Amino acid sequence: MIKKSFLLSFSLIAVVLFSLLTVPEMISTSAKASDKKLPIYCVDTAENKVAISFDAAWGNEDTRKLLDILKKHNIHATFFMTGGWIESYPEDVKAIAAEGHDLGNHSMNHKEMSTISYEECVEEIKKPHDMVKELTGKDMILFRPPYGDYNDTLIDAANACGYYPIQWDVDSLDWKNYGVDSIIRTVCEHKHLGKGSIVLMHNGGEYTADALEQVITGLQEKGYEIVPISELIIKENYYMDHEGRQHSNTPETVSTPAVSAL
Repeated sequence: MIKKSFLLSFSLIAVVLFSLLTVPEMISTSAKASDKKLPIYCVDTAENKVAISFDAAWGNEDTRKLLDILKKHNIHATFFMTGGWIESYPEDVKAIAAEGHDLGNHSMNHKEMSTISYEECVEEIKKPHDMVKELTGKDMILFRPPYGDYNDTLIDAANACGYYPIQWDVDSLDWKNYGVDSIIRTVCEHKHLGKGSIVLMHNGGEYTADALEQVITGLQEKGYEIVPISELIIKENYYMDHEGRQHSNTPETVSTPAVSAL
């Protein structure tokens, strides 16, 4: 009986000791998870400003039409271009730059960036950068990972290359080819649409060009000014919240209510 009591006491002590040793590790792991580095999904701003962006990874059939519509409304947008697209359509790259739009980097080969090494991430970023620099004389500073796929390694690589990693909080779903009305409704009635939103569209979407004008006017009717991402984001002295909303550290910025998780 004494032996059993001793064994039971010993077991309880062992459990307590194990808990004391493992709990700090669990807490540490949780803290690390909460500290995951995030790209910019949207911006905390008191101004009624949003940005429209286009990913350019395939095709250029509608690029000229998109540029003409943007020019008609005196709107500047952001074009995220892959290395393959830059190689295939250098004159379009020059036209985008000449008309005052942001030139954004969308990687060289449209890979899932979270699956490759830091060195490969840097290479995927630098190659298109150098190509655009040679074509336009401009240094790109905005990087959007293909598929919206990223991890801490990618964020570190983008920052090291002088880039702001950019996502979106309003997906037009134009890539699903649901039609013009669907794109307009999805953007203009999106639950996350608000001050500082970044809209995702694609220059190669089947219905994107036909929907763009009404997306622009729909946003303007809601009181939004459409600006390129480079004018929307905070360039220095900022922090990211857990939703990917960029906040200024300066007291002048008036915070907007946080949206639900993206």
